[in-house]
Amino acid sequence: MTANNAPRANQLHPVQFSRLSKRGVMLGLSVAQLVTLAVGLVAFTSAVYMGGGILFGLTSPIWVTSVALAFVPVGGRKLIEWVPISIRWVWRSIGGQLRFRADLVKPRPAGTLALPGDAAALREWVDPETGAAMIQDPHAQTLTVIAGITHPAFVLLDSGEQERRVAGWGRVLGTVCRSGRIARVQISERTVPSSGSGLAEWWARHGVDDDSWPAVTYKELIERAGPAGERHETTIALALDMRAAARQIRAAGGGMKGAASVLRQEMTTFVAALRAADLTPTGWLSPGEVAVVLRSAYDPAAAPALERHGDIGRSLATAGPIAVSETWDRLRTDSAHHAVLWISEWPRSQVYPGFLSPLLLTSGIQRTFTLTCTPVRADLAARDIRRKKVGLLSDAAQRAKVGQIEDAARTAEYNDVVQQESDLTAGHGVLRFTGLVAVSAPSVDELDAAVAAIEQAAVQAACETRRLVGQQAQAFTVAALPLCRTV
Repeated sequence: MTANNAPRANQLHPVQFSRLSKRGVMLGLSVAQLVTLAVGLVAFTSAVYMGGGILFGLTSPIWVTSVALAFVPVGGRKLIEWVPISIRWVWRSIGGQLRFRADLVKPRPAGTLALPGDAAALREWVDPETGAAMIQDPHAQTLTVIAGITHPAFVLLDSGEQERRVAGWGRVLGTVCRSGRIARVQISERTVPSSGSGLAEWWARHGVDDDSWPAVTYKELIERAGPAGERHETTIALALDMRAAARQIRAAGGGMKGAASVLRQEMTTFVAALRAADLTPTGWLSPGEVAVVLRSAYDPAAAPALERHGDIGRSLATAGPIAVSETWDRLRTDSAHHAVLWISEWPRSQVYPGFLSPLLLTSGIQRTFTLTCTPVRADLAARDIRRKKVGLLSDAAQRAKVGQIEDAARTAEYNDVVQQESDLTAGHGVLRFTGLVAVSAPSVDELDAAVAAIEQAAVQAACETRRLVGQQAQAFTVAALPLCRTV
């Protein structure tokens, strides 16, 4: 006789995420906190050994400030953690790096992308065999290619089919981990205004354009039809690590030609893995298609026109913004205001694979959800896990010596590390996930309302979000552009 609560073969299994490690170097304190406290301690002990008295008053601003910087939290961070962010922001403000204006007279160098900030160094390479646009980052030494993806609605599938697709996606990520030459994989799901092109496509297939009055009237109505609702687009970007694949690149002829050849091999393997997971690639994006994606991210108001008229806005040399203005917690581009949120905490309890549905199915908000997966080599992952394990045990021993009570959060973090070690020993790959949400709106008030709605949707998805500050321009290029960059 079998138990009534025995799991069925097609039952959807819950998953649990590891907690964000907040362990410090010593007693939960980071390096910055320890250095700050050391400065205050030196000032305090110097006053003691030099006689005290008035010296305590003279040195009090030093050690009091050190203690405040090390322990006073502001916005979820200690004050000392805000110091480098503030210094960098002031430096960029003085250097005039918070504003960008496109030079309309001076042309861009051939093969470069018209993007602001550090993304201006990106280069374009068109693969002669596949016609795909390959984006080279000369600083990070990566070569990125982007694929469009179509898939059925996951939430509408039955539990058995959902479980099968989750297992298939796991095999896709496993393929990325085993490659050893993939730097990052970026999954982007964005909402864009619908241009009504579906009506035009239906008319092109089924309509009778015989220049009669009904045909001319119907054709004019379709041409004048504005955006109706919104649609979702999904892309997956694959970045080749040119340093890790240096030997294969040299064997393939070297240079960009050799790098493109190696990347094509990874593209073939990746497409096969996607199809095995019932994900349908619509093809690798051409330079014109990449240009439309970049332009519509900075200028959302132009997205419907770019979709309806396929012969305009297809040049990467002019796909960037005309103007960009960055403030502390938002960004303004051609026709929209933007804000980037970081998913700082994934669900701590067990959730089912469709837990992001409240966030991804929000309506009436233009946003881009980006998930960046960085594979970690097995040997580096094993070494990092051993270091974390030893560190946690050492911290527990130190806390026991000073009489601190072990709390549940540290115990849960240690159990997460043990589980990761067990999964790695069983042959699974290790990936580091980074989730970002770029929210766009025509005005500041609408942007604040959209950000509040996204934050509430994240709460329903059991996630915690934090609005990035002091780095909105760089974060926007990572969150809204499928170029496999990091922030």
